[in-house]
Amino acid sequence: MDMSDLEDKLRGWTGLSSATEQEKQERTERMIREAVKEHPAFDGVDLDAFAKGSYANNTNVKTDSDVDIAVQCGEAAYWDEATTGAHPPSGSYAGIWTPARLRSELKAALEAKFPGQVDSSGSTAFRIYASSARVDADVVPCFDFRYYFSSSSYREGTKVFKKDASSAPDLRLCVLVRPTFRQ
Repeated sequence: MDMSDLEDKLRGWTGLSSATEQEKQERTERMIREAVKEHPAFDGVDLDAFAKGSYANNTNVKTDSDVDIAVQCGEAAYWDEATTGAHPPSGSYAGIWTPARLRSELKAALEAKFPGQVDSSGSTAFRIYASSARVDADVVPCFDFRYYFSSSSYREGTKVFKKDASSAPDLRLCVLVRPTFRQ
């Protein structure tokens, strides 16, 4: 295979999804949002479900792409600081929305919407298998997160906990999604 053949092959893999594939991706995202909205335990809870990863950034590989969805809980906010004292003083969270509770309720919501099609064996995300009308999806439960540079300067993102809560004390395992910088 010469270089121009390889370049043609790479061009074929990249670019916008076909209209049919895009419809399936959008349907998958919409159905996941519906699963969250329809789950009774989430009534009145500050949740935001949004696309992330290659699908959201339109950098997916055509005909071989899934949809990555974050379900972010704003009921509890996690934080870290660049230097001791950068985070403004505050109390501890005493509510019900722990990483284990969010994961459990999200699993129930997804299983109600996609019976027999949810794989919860992964360490971080739930996998929803494709159907003739949908693409595969990875759904990640997460929380609001702020990284403080000073008491008035921070970056917002997302705190992701693995199933065993292993990421809790380790900032390097935090994922900043839709980052916002406040100064």
